[in-house]
Amino acid sequence: MLRGLLLTMAGFALITSANAAPDNLATLKQFKVATTDLNIPVVAQEGKNADAIKENLKRINLPPGFSIDLFAIVPDARHMAIAPSTNMLFVGTRKTTVWAVTDRNGDYTADEVKSFAPSLKFTNPNAVCWTPDGFLVVVEHNRVLNFPAAEFFYEGPDVAVIEVVAQGGLIPVEEESFNHGARTCEIGPDGMLYVTIGQPFNVQAAEKIDLYNKVGIGGIVRMNAFDGSKREVYAMGARNPVGLGFSPDGKSLWWTDNQVDGLGNDIPPGELNKSTKSGQHFGFPYWNGKFKVAGSPAAPDLKGMKEPRGAIFPQVNFPAHQAQLGMTFGAKTNFPDKYKNGIFVAAHGSWNRTEASGAEVQFVPVKKGKAGKMEVFASGFLNKKTGTYHGRPVDVAVMKDGSMLVSDDYAGAIYRISYNGEQVASK
Repeated sequence: MLRGLLLTMAGFALITSANAAPDNLATLKQFKVATTDLNIPVVAQEGKNADAIKENLKRINLPPGFSIDLFAIVPDARHMAIAPSTNMLFVGTRKTTVWAVTDRNGDYTADEVKSFAPSLKFTNPNAVCWTPDGFLVVVEHNRVLNFPAAEFFYEGPDVAVIEVVAQGGLIPVEEESFNHGARTCEIGPDGMLYVTIGQPFNVQAAEKIDLYNKVGIGGIVRMNAFDGSKREVYAMGARNPVGLGFSPDGKSLWWTDNQVDGLGNDIPPGELNKSTKSGQHFGFPYWNGKFKVAGSPAAPDLKGMKEPRGAIFPQVNFPAHQAQLGMTFGAKTNFPDKYKNGIFVAAHGSWNRTEASGAEVQFVPVKKGKAGKMEVFASGFLNKKTGTYHGRPVDVAVMKDGSMLVSDDYAGAIYRISYNGEQVASK
């Protein structure tokens, strides 16, 4: 079946190769050789840097029965996608590399970290996610690519690739910005690709609002994961949506959203939102949580803005400026039952508070579709005495054995949190 699909893709590539890109995309779409150097440098997993990171992990506070270990050295590690069939994961960055991380001997420590598809030129490939049948989707700043059987074809620099959305096709080119340009993605129960698109301003100007709602900037779009068809704006009224996760029953999509800057240490809140159908509006830029942004010092030109009808408020209001990013449901962990009924969230840590806050993994219980009060699950990445970061969590992902990985773009590492204590039933 895979061979047949690849042959079909090759035929499709011959039709679409007229728009040849200088980064070997057109060459790879035709299954031609782009480079003759088959050796891909690997990232050192031992030495002074690894030893220092392991020492820093002794600072991390976890609930009883849990432990944290260094899983891999992965420079600029951002969002993660656990491979479906092997002991591999793929890791995005906000730079030009997607990392292939391999645990060859199954000891829950990476043996090899090297760049994936280095013959391609990536631009901010932050988002990585898998289709159920083993295709790796990579969403860049303004392009979407799809790689068949990436966990088996990753050894060499040349890989099979499908161009889902061509460069410049995800958002209007004139709206590209260095700010909030990192995407995240998830494949839904409907088989569609869901992509977050942050809006590039602190608060967009009034004349941008209609355009952004129309194309999905400051929201979530969904489309066919193989050809980009059937695109629609799934959620709007966000500022910078990041973490995505479908509930275990597949009936709702939960996602984090980062708040407005420049209004003080403690407002507005960060958000954890819940989408239940397409087309819902989550209030921004009129609301941020239940803080009215329109007309505030951050958006004086929106003073006369009308409140969006039916705006949906967050399930959770996080402490301001902690930058909650990646999230995952705990249902597939081997953690105590309490943690299987909720969401783990990576709080990256503040950059604009007089006293730094965040840099931790948080847990939000969920019962009957409603979120409870957030609690801190893993802390110690921030030295509160000095205000110095030793790490900044970006994403969380559940491994096949039920342990959890945490990526850290500041330390350039991925950690593994495992549970070794006696299982305790939730109350």
